[in-house]
Amino acid sequence: MICLLLTIFANVLQTGWTGLNERTFVAVKPDGVQRRLVGDIVHRFEKKGFKLVGMKLVQASEDLLKEHYRDLRAKPFFNGLIQYMSAGPVVAMVWQGLDVVKTSRKMMGETNPADSLPGTVRGDYCVEVGRNVIHGSDSVESAQREIALWFSQDELHCWEDHSIRWIYA
Repeated sequence: MICLLLTIFANVLQTGWTGLNERTFVAVKPDGVQRRLVGDIVHRFEKKGFKLVGMKLVQASEDLLKEHYRDLRAKPFFNGLIQYMSAGPVVAMVWQGLDVVKTSRKMMGETNPADSLPGTVRGDYCVEVGRNVIHGSDSVESAQREIALWFSQDELHCWEDHSIRWIYA
């Protein structure tokens, strides 16, 4: 009940989650799904200590993708990006935890895999920027917008993690 009230309160204020309750949007792109990397990516986030609160396999429409990537619409690669992202299913996820937006970006690596360190998703699995396996929100504000775009409120689950006291002091 408390989780539901906090969710409603956060949505009304549009301030999002903070602290341990911060949320981010992560998507395994079509190349990551085709290459069967979903399990490893989920495993990395779980091993880090983040809590999965929403996940679904979806064939994203061009309209959804154009809205998702609206800030890039003036870029010359925009149409190719939409075509690539709509070419196959995407695994959309919402993860929750302390500094999850910032930390997940570090776990993913740089957008350009050539700049990504070994041990990051892109550093371990990607060769070129046009097939970089994963997307993650770049700010708390972007996370709020992207989560609302990809998930309805009833698709997000508030649950108690039994190991939280072993992850956070």
